[in-house]
Amino acid sequence: MRILLLFICLYIFVPIFAQDKKVVADSLQLQRVGFSSLFKITSTEDPNKPFQFQLNPKAISFIQSYMDKQGPELMRMKTWAKPYFNLYDAILISNGIPVQLKYLSVIESHLSSNLISWAGAVGPWQIMPDEATRLGLKLTPNDERTDYYKSTQAAATILKELYKEFGDWLLVVAAYNGGAGRVRQAIKKKGTKDFWELQYELPLETRNHVKKFIATHYVMEEENARAFDKTTAFDERGKLDAIDKTKGPSILLQTNYAEVSVSGRFRIAVIAQYLNIIEKELSLLNPKFDNIVGTGKTYVLKLPKDRLEIFEAHKNDILQASLQSLYSIKE
Repeated sequence: MRILLLFICLYIFVPIFAQDKKVVADSLQLQRVGFSSLFKITSTEDPNKPFQFQLNPKAISFIQSYMDKQGPELMRMKTWAKPYFNLYDAILISNGIPVQLKYLSVIESHLSSNLISWAGAVGPWQIMPDEATRLGLKLTPNDERTDYYKSTQAAATILKELYKEFGDWLLVVAAYNGGAGRVRQAIKKKGTKDFWELQYELPLETRNHVKKFIATHYVMEEENARAFDKTTAFDERGKLDAIDKTKGPSILLQTNYAEVSVSGRFRIAVIAQYLNIIEKELSLLNPKFDNIVGTGKTYVLKLPKDRLEIFEAHKNDILQASLQSLYSIKE
């Protein structure tokens, strides 16, 4: 019955929502703002493409890695998930929220209505019990968090509240995952609302949540994800550069490196992820790193100078994440 009601909503109410051209226009206009830390916003005469995919270079390495792992499945989702996305679009547009925020549900639950997290979050938008109650969702006898329409309406309210406070959709995604309090603390400490400047003040899970959103956003929105071979980015001068996927923002071309002695079960993949460096290139700079530190020996790690401070500041976090990744591999 619930599935039947879902499809009735999709094919009857969605066209009605879509007829409100003013609401659609407002939503498209909103897509031009709030993503300044992710995209360089440029004007376009095509209302269906409100901004170009001129990605912040700091997002590229994670997107490339994520596309390798999740890209094919996300491309398939473009087809089977259309009914769900149609419903999401209608509700988000009616609430003045960019439709791209529907991809938050993809990384929260893979669009599964029955998913229950270890913390008690439920449904396609993984809403916590207290939030559900605050927003009028019933938890018994039937948990309305599993209802696509009602849970999306509730999620839209949460997203609007977070955007009103933070004014940046990447920070909204971070707050949705890790809590608004943690984002406030990070902003206060770093004195900025730029996600890339304050990301290391946030938990690893939250940082990765935001980056998964970015990668999913890119794959689902960019036409064929540029056939998985190129990413367009803007440099510090705002000039567009086409970066080949196999090369990325190369650290091998840099001349300023720093060396630091490390011991413990660090993993090169985790270090690369923390420092936004392409793993293969970091491995080339540090051959046999994993094998050597795995035997208990000290390794003189070579890093770009501009990443050394970040590594030193979060050395313990990186080590813990490395150990966790090793345990997950063994399991």
